[in-house]
Amino acid sequence: MKRKEYQEKYDEMQHRLMLLQTSYNTQGQRGVVVLEGWDAAGKGGLIRRLAWATDPRTVRVYPIGAPDAHEQKEHWLQRFWNRVPVAGEIAVFDRSWYGRVLVERVEGFADESAWKRAYREINEFEQQLLAEDFRIVKLFLDITPETQLKRLQSRLNHPYKRWKLTEDDIRNRHRWRDYEAAYSDMIDKTSQRHAKWIRIDANEKRRSRLEALEEIYQGLSRGFKLAFPEPPVQAVNYLTKHKAE
Repeated sequence: MKRKEYQEKYDEMQHRLMLLQTSYNTQGQRGVVVLEGWDAAGKGGLIRRLAWATDPRTVRVYPIGAPDAHEQKEHWLQRFWNRVPVAGEIAVFDRSWYGRVLVERVEGFADESAWKRAYREINEFEQQLLAEDFRIVKLFLDITPETQLKRLQSRLNHPYKRWKLTEDDIRNRHRWRDYEAAYSDMIDKTSQRHAKWIRIDANEKRRSRLEALEEIYQGLSRGFKLAFPEPPVQAVNYLTKHKAE
């Protein structure tokens, strides 16, 4: 996709996302966006474009890593309950509770009985959110091994990108088939009505970002009417009477 075409479509999407966020604030809606995918698939770039289009005061981004010492003492889902958005907010999870059936499964941080049980626990967790009228959008950013290698090399070659290059990236790459099987089971076992996994072909950055933003918009706007708030009557009367010169 050419840059000009991409920018025009992104500008249009930006306006739509602003209306979506305004409607969430006005109507007290609550939304959850879950981003999973391969290392270097573009989750960070997507989050930046989403953040540029919205007001950071009511869009919360949570980069999820290993649980800290306190969180390890709690039920493994507790730290995600603590991040559930309040009325008017949208929470974006850069990796999520699916770590239990992905990295914890592949790297042996959870025993087999725990990660197999987690599919049911995850489905129940999301069912509770859906029952309370949360809207959930789950995106899986998919790339080929060849695309990943090019992007990891780009991180190495550009100093301002090197902070994103870790030893985990290389170790995980060596276990591609194990993660491929884990992703396949995740999608198969945890796609629910109104909380289905949406696969995004992320090999081409611009097109995949627009596709992902469209899926986020469609999923978060499902089932209610988008609208700007009505201005307060007192403000209308005053500003109509006292016009700035």
